[in-house]
Amino acid sequence: MQALLDVILPVFLVIGAGYVAVWRGWLNDDGIDGLMSFTQNFAVPALLFKGISTLDLGQYFDLGLLVSFYTGSVTGFFAGLFAGRYLFGREWEDSVAIGFCCLFANSLMLGLAITENAYGGGALGPNYAIVALHSPICYGIGITAMEIARARGTPARHIPAKILKSMFRNALVIGILLGAVFNVADLTLPVVAASALDMVVRAAIPCALFGMGGVMFRYRPDGDFRIIGFVCFVSLILHPSITYGLGRVNDLSTGALRSAVLTATMAPGINAYVFANMYGVAKRVAASSVLIATGLSILTIWVWLAILP
Repeated sequence: MQALLDVILPVFLVIGAGYVAVWRGWLNDDGIDGLMSFTQNFAVPALLFKGISTLDLGQYFDLGLLVSFYTGSVTGFFAGLFAGRYLFGREWEDSVAIGFCCLFANSLMLGLAITENAYGGGALGPNYAIVALHSPICYGIGITAMEIARARGTPARHIPAKILKSMFRNALVIGILLGAVFNVADLTLPVVAASALDMVVRAAIPCALFGMGGVMFRYRPDGDFRIIGFVCFVSLILHPSITYGLGRVNDLSTGALRSAVLTATMAPGINAYVFANMYGVAKRVAASSVLIATGLSILTIWVWLAILP
């Protein structure tokens, strides 16, 4: 119960505040869109840049950690893809979007916040190692699968250029790549610039959580609830279970196991809806999956906090 009160509820209270602000008309859709644009295009990329540029790559880029997390993640994608097509009878484009919902855990807004609340800021190193690859891997898989699904009649030689163009327009990917360049080249920002960056970084998580609540009010639960239930099962149960099992097999350290499993049990992030909206497919399923799974994740996070060492 203490974990629920001290770790989980503060994060969801900020989300709830954003939800209530829009519900009561204290903040309109334009305000929320502006806030989300700030967080997704500036604040969160700045957070990723800082976290990855200062990350001890030798210490935290553990192959066992990445294999444990991303095996569960990719398994979720293919489960969603083939269930969407063959179990629920959706078109391939819809099925890719459903697979992306099962693939893209909310590693930033919720994963970092929950891990920091539970174990402190010093526990975030393995989280950043996961996050560094999260957008490139997830968008790489999702965009590749979607472009292949939509490529009927398109020469195969044009597909790689489309994939790269879509990925390198993503602000999160740009922040990650710049952070990696600074890390590998051992570059540092001038003191004044670093101080300014810190100010933006401190706003990233609370603004993202508040904005997420406002966005979630906009999308009432709607769509095929069988698919939504399947996405919730894969995201909240299958993915963390695979990660936990492989983490034990790979003998992860306590800190790495905590970060991997907690990140894996996060609900689909807002990017799951952004991806569906970008291609105009399965938007109701994606939005409802984010909303419902986020609510249910209060319970699954609580369970995993009790199980983890």
